[in-house]
Order: sequence, then C-alpha cells, then structure tokens
Amino acid sequence: MDSVNTLTLFLYILSTAGYIAYLFLQKAYLQRIGYALLFVGFLFHTLTIGYGFVESDHIPVGNLRETLCMAGWAVAGVFLIIQYRYNIKILGIYAAPFIAFTMVIVAQLPDEPTQTQTIFKSVWLISHVIVIFIGEAAFALACGIGLLYLLQENAIKTKRHRFFFKRLPSLDLLDTVGYACIVVGFTMLTLGLITGFVYAKSIWGRFWSWDPKEVWSGITWLFYAALLHERLAVGWRGRRSAIMAIIGFGVLVFTFLGVNLLLEGHHKDFTKV
Repeated sequence: MDSVNTLTLFLYILSTAGYIAYLFLQKAYLQRIGYALLFVGFLFHTLTIGYGFVESDHIPVGNLRETLCMAGWAVAGVFLIIQYRYNIKILGIYAAPFIAFTMVIVAQLPDEPTQTQTIFKSVWLISHVIVIFIGEAAFALACGIGLLYLLQENAIKTKRHRFFFKRLPSLDLLDTVGYACIVVGFTMLTLGLITGFVYAKSIWGRFWSWDPKEVWSGITWLFYAALLHERLAVGWRGRRSAIMAIIGFGVLVFTFLGVNLLLEGHHKDFTKV
C-alpha cells in the first residue's frame, strides 16, 4: 500500500496548491479542482485505512504514524461534509494544508508493525476511537474558521477592504459554521468519553482511573462545555467565540499528542506513541 499512501499524499499536496492558487487568483475552477483532488485523496486515504484494518484485524491506531494518519483522514472527511453543507469555499485554504502537513509527517515516521492485542478488537474501543477522531477533526476546523473570522474582522475594523476582505465570507457565516463545528465536536467528544468509560470498565474494571489522558480529555470536554454554555447563556459570539475555539484546539493538541509524548499512562502503553 506504499504506492497508495504516496498517491494520497500527492493528491493532498496538489489540493493545497489548488486552494492557494484560488486564494490569490479567485478563479472558481481552482477551488473546484482543489476540492476534487482532496475528495479523491480522501477516497484513497479511506482505502488505506480500510486495508490496514483488514490486514491487522484491529483499528489502525497502534503507533504515532497510524494515529496521525487517522487524524488526517478524519479532518479530510469532516471538511468535505462541512464544505458540502455550508459551501464555505475558502475553508480549504486552511483544511488542505493542514491535512497535507499531517500526512507529510506521517510519511516521515517509521512504519513499525504493531502487535495485535485483544483490546484493540473491542467494539467499544473502535467506537471510542472513531467518534473521538471525528470530534477532534471538527474542533480543528473550528480553529481554522476562528482564524478566518479574526482576519475578516480585522479587515473590516481597519477598513482595509483589500486582500482578505474580498476573499473571506461574512462574519455571520463564519460564526455560524464555527459554532456548528464546535457543536459537532462537542457531541462526538461526549460520545467518545462515554464509550471510553465503558471500554475502561470492561478492561480495567473501573470507569475512571485518573490516567493523564483521561484527565486531559476531561479538561478538554469542560473547556468546550464552558464555551457552549457561555454562548447559549451569555451570548458569546463572534470574536470571543473565535478566540476560544483557537485556544481550545491548543488544549486539544496537547491532549492528543502532548500527553502521550510527555506523560505515562494506559493510553501511552496501548498506542506506543
């Protein structure tokens, strides 16, 4: 499958080039090309992950390479859905480079075989992993939309109706799509934690063990819960919501990678990252 992996990466890089060209030239066909290339890349990416699942007989998240590969796949899939639903064309200028960069890192990591363990075959673990990755992908896109919101807001406030002002959608649309991403991400994260609790109970005999990953996942959940609460109860919108989405993704990245790399715990043992 090495050739398929290489092709997938190549398609994502071409998609990035297409979106960059669209950003500067504002030709609709460039955006369509970028989207089509990313879509085809996603299909090949799905084939790679499916092949890995069938070959190893467990969900392929056994090491850092596989974990990042799954993350890139999730971001691509969620982006395609968001693009189809809201037609926010410029979002590809964030999503495509993000995915391509992730897959470049994947290509540099050693493809070490992982030992199949019974726990990797648990339906609760599979459900936990899938919904968590979808949720994290939605949060990643919410961060990108937050960045675009701040750029557009700055262009409006400074009355510099030039490069970004002409290329970015309205603040209302960016705020709406960013909120939708956060709602989806929070819903998936909640489901992921629930399935994780059930999985932990079946493996370790308890729902919660104060594992560093569990603690930081809880912190991430509380952060986004507070963000949604403040939006619904107090009316946090616009700039404040965009900034919090960016900060929240920073917390998420530490939970996703930093905890496994820096701290000891059950998840480090099982993912070997």
